[in-house]
Amino acid sequence: MSTQEIPSQADFRERAKTNDVPIARLIGFEAEDIADGRATVVLAAGPQHANPMGTLHGGVLCDIADAAMGIAFASTLAQGESFTTVELKINFFRPVWQARLKAEGVVVRRGNTVGYVECNITDEQNRLVAKAASTCMVLRGQKASGR
Repeated sequence: MSTQEIPSQADFRERAKTNDVPIARLIGFEAEDIADGRATVVLAAGPQHANPMGTLHGGVLCDIADAAMGIAFASTLAQGESFTTVELKINFFRPVWQARLKAEGVVVRRGNTVGYVECNITDEQNRLVAKAASTCMVLRGQKASGR
């Protein structure tokens, strides 16, 4: 397998920074402040993101948390490595109708095969809207091919 088949860490960061990620375009979030083991995703939440009750759909919060945690974890990968999320948990603390949300993902523990990442989602008043956590598994060789 050639190394060209696996995007480099720099390629991934560049795609994230330029928001060249289909789900980011669909939902409308943007990645910011990507560093080793950290990433921030922002979203201007509005009526287009509402659930049937009129508040922000919880799946949108899951998406921005997953993106922030995934980008944070991906920033720790070596050349030839990829990853997959094997578990995601989220707690919702307050409803949102319209707000500028910030999801901050931080790698808490990066092992050789498994990592643990956390994310706080806050509104523009710095109130905690939700907290998420995920477990990620590092993929190498054939398992990383095509990811």
